Amino acid sequence: EAQYSNEIFVEIVKRVLREHSIDENIVCLLSNDRQETAAMMEAHGQVDVIIPRGGHKLIDYVREHSKVPVIETGAGIVHTYFDASGDLEKGKQIIFNAKTRRPSVCNALDTLMVHRDSLSDLPQLLELLEKEKVEIIADEEAYEVLDGKYSNNLLTQTDKDSFGTEFLSLKMSIKTVAGVEEAISHISQHSSQHSEAIIAEDQATIDYFLRRVDAAAVYANASTTFTDGAQFGLGAEIGISTQ
Repeated sequence: EAQYSNEIFVEIVKRVLREHSIDENIVCLLSNDRQETAAMMEAHGQVDVIIPRGGHKLIDYVREHSKVPVIETGAGIVHTYFDASGDLEKGKQIIFNAKTRRPSVCNALDTLMVHRDSLSDLPQLLELLEKEKVEIIADEEAYEVLDGKYSNNLLTQTDKDSFGTEFLSLKMSIKTVAGVEEAISHISQHSSQHSEAIIAEDQATIDYFLRRVDAAAVYANASTTFTDGAQFGLGAEIGISTQ
């Protein structure tokens, strides 16, 4: 789909350039051939900068092999913390939006952290996700609460890869925490510093979270899907960078 779309876009640009007597070859669409990509990455002095747009394998490949300057784009490992003071209805809608609006992009929710005192709210919090067949990977405490209350075929227990993973699919991990301090500590350990959120009604807890979390965008009672060029009113973005 992207290849066909790009071919049409480039042809439109070339046609407009020809109509204005400008060399149409200032625009070039490479094929998906790796050799052409390699040639571009070695065109030092001819290409000013390369911005790899795609998965981490592509980004790693370009960074490791390019002789041309690279603007490195990154991954979005995104967390939302549901506090003991969190509003259940707000939480249900925010989590649903953050996980399912576009699960294959960098602003989608990967890990939900839940205050231990709010574990009983989990089945209701995930009610809408179950309808969308979101796979839940829960730690031991969360699993015990969800067992029998969330579809068995969609519920598994966490392993070493459950946290710090950008799922890019209808899959989400759950971490039980003792409070905002542990939530922030977990984010510090696993975040890619893209987008993080807190769902809470206690203002002191919200302020503390917003001050302490280091990320490009930090939200209170809002979905992480707001981290988007169009949502911010900035137009389309080429790639993401949280450096």
